[in-house]
Amino acid sequence: MSRQEIEEKVKEFLIEDLEIEEEKIAPEARLKEDMGVDSLDFVDIVVIVEKNFGFKIKPEEMAGIITLKEFCDYIESKVA
Repeated sequence: MSRQEIEEKVKEFLIEDLEIEEEKIAPEARLKEDMGVDSLDFVDIVVIVEKNFGFKIKPEEMAGIITLKEFCDYIESKVA
């Protein structure tokens, strides 16, 4: 899966499943502060990532992820 495909899938579920406004979605956007992702959203993200990318997110690995770019980097490292 290419980086572009990962970014497109992530953007799609952020808009459709988490109802984040498209203009808030940018690589440097912070998940919590800029996009409003809360702890309940993270539960949804775990399920969505497992369904779309085929791996389970470990909470301790997500702890250091702040921006959307870092989140996509994390997914890319797991599916590469």
